[in-house]
Amino acid sequence: MYMSLAFEGQLVLVSVALLAAATLVQLAGVAFGRSVYRPTASIYVAVVAVLTAAIAGRWIREGQGPFLTIYDILLSNLFSLALVFLLVSALVPTVRCGAVVVSPLLLMLGIWLTDLSAVAAPLPGAFDNAWLWVHVLSGKLFLGLCLVSTAAASIMLMQGTRLNRHLAVLVPDAQQTEQMIWALFFVSFIFHSVMLVAGAVWAHSAWGRYWSWDPLETWTLVTWLTLGGTLHARVTFRNLSPRVGHWLVLVSFIVAFLTFFGVPFLSIAPHKGVM
Repeated sequence: MYMSLAFEGQLVLVSVALLAAATLVQLAGVAFGRSVYRPTASIYVAVVAVLTAAIAGRWIREGQGPFLTIYDILLSNLFSLALVFLLVSALVPTVRCGAVVVSPLLLMLGIWLTDLSAVAAPLPGAFDNAWLWVHVLSGKLFLGLCLVSTAAASIMLMQGTRLNRHLAVLVPDAQQTEQMIWALFFVSFIFHSVMLVAGAVWAHSAWGRYWSWDPLETWTLVTWLTLGGTLHARVTFRNLSPRVGHWLVLVSFIVAFLTFFGVPFLSIAPHKGVM
């Protein structure tokens, strides 16, 4: 079934409107000190469904996956981040508190998406191989899990502030939430490692070399070192305060976010826009 570019744009606008609704629901929940996970989850189901339709229609029309342009990458990551948060929060109730952080962030990405050209660029034949799929999928799982971990860590950081009374209902079991923050962060590190290795193998297939220190590769390595350093600090320093640990998780995600959504679009290297 053919989907026009205009209709695809309308679906994107619908997803942004839904994310705005999720953000408002979360803010209302914080204001009234109530858990609003269920309505938020329902909205996320709708967001994932709408973005699935947009991506499927685009894929059929263009004959290639959303891998290359800024628009493609934002569209696919908006979908994957929403889906990962929805699935993980359904399975792990203690991280549902992070919805109040995740929703505004996804809304920001969605608004950015609406300001970009949706015109597709042809995917070079050399790029299209199995290792690209491993590289992309592991990268999306990494960023999604890291986002869930970071969102929960951010809520924990807000405890002790003026918002503590409003946020208390979102974190019924602080100890269990703390454990899941680090468990998800560790799994995200594993997926980042897979992404790094698969990317090197894919690069060899596409460009005849495993590594060339282009800006995106370099910052991907910086992200891996930041994640690894955070986990190392967590294991090595037994007296590391939870608050310091949460800040390290947050800094790690910021580096990862800038690597995914900053470096590829500021660089003029061959790797530009391919993630």
